[in-house]
Amino acid sequence: MNTNKLIPLLPDLAIFVTVIEQGNFSKAAKKLGVTPSAVSRQISRLEDALALKLLQRTTRQLALTESGRITFDYCKQMLDAADQAVSASSSASTTPTGLLRIAAPKSLANQVLRPLFVEFSKTYPTIKLHLKVTDRLLDPIHDAVDILIHINEKPIESLVNIKIGRTEQILCASPEYLQQHGTPTHPEQLKDYSCICLGENVTDNRWRFTKDNQQSTVHVNGSYLVNHSGMRRDAIEQGLGIGTLPDFVAKEAIKEGLLVPILETWQLQGNYQGDICLQFLQSKYMPSKSRVFIDFIKDKIN
Repeated sequence: MNTNKLIPLLPDLAIFVTVIEQGNFSKAAKKLGVTPSAVSRQISRLEDALALKLLQRTTRQLALTESGRITFDYCKQMLDAADQAVSASSSASTTPTGLLRIAAPKSLANQVLRPLFVEFSKTYPTIKLHLKVTDRLLDPIHDAVDILIHINEKPIESLVNIKIGRTEQILCASPEYLQQHGTPTHPEQLKDYSCICLGENVTDNRWRFTKDNQQSTVHVNGSYLVNHSGMRRDAIEQGLGIGTLPDFVAKEAIKEGLLVPILETWQLQGNYQGDICLQFLQSKYMPSKSRVFIDFIKDKIN
């Protein structure tokens, strides 16, 4: 398609993205300040121009066709590129402004980042901070996120990555529990203790440890399973057994004597530990709102 034919379609391509992101014609029309019938006509015109069926329409919902899904991905990239082009002109502005969308995992956001987000908003009141707190790893394009913060041993290769810290899972128990049941000195002994697992999948009770060149895998058991770190910490403190916690969740309780780390010379393997990664799409021109956020978080955590 040549440029003369493409340019008139650009508004329709943008409206197509809005319809998908809003979920239906009515919400898209409200956001755009037009009528639902006008939106419907533009989508039909786009389908005719592309000779593709983009949407399956029902009385209750819209669903993307396979061609529509591919088209949406490219259209979303087009809008993001346009947004970056607009942001480029203001990237050197002394007053960063605009909407900044951040995604972060629940436990890290609550235990570590929560006060930093508030402080950042106070420091940069002209930036509208939109936080998406979820343990699901989001996609910057599909999920409309500017910056991803996540814990992972393997950052997403297609994104720029900045390491801002590291966290490990540690094994803990309450002093009372260890006084009553004794302290294990080797991972193999854990099979004789009540252990608090995440319960997210069938292998969560298979704990793997390494120490120098040694490896140990033990099948543990317990009567309490929970994948929320705060609730797991409470259960460990109450003496329900031995459990795993991110170091940033456990450190205050350990400092106060409510928890005791065990098997410290062994490294527990598994999820929810690794580098704390701050990742975003590659761009020649970084908006000033993103740049100041990155600098702020790096300064506060490092």
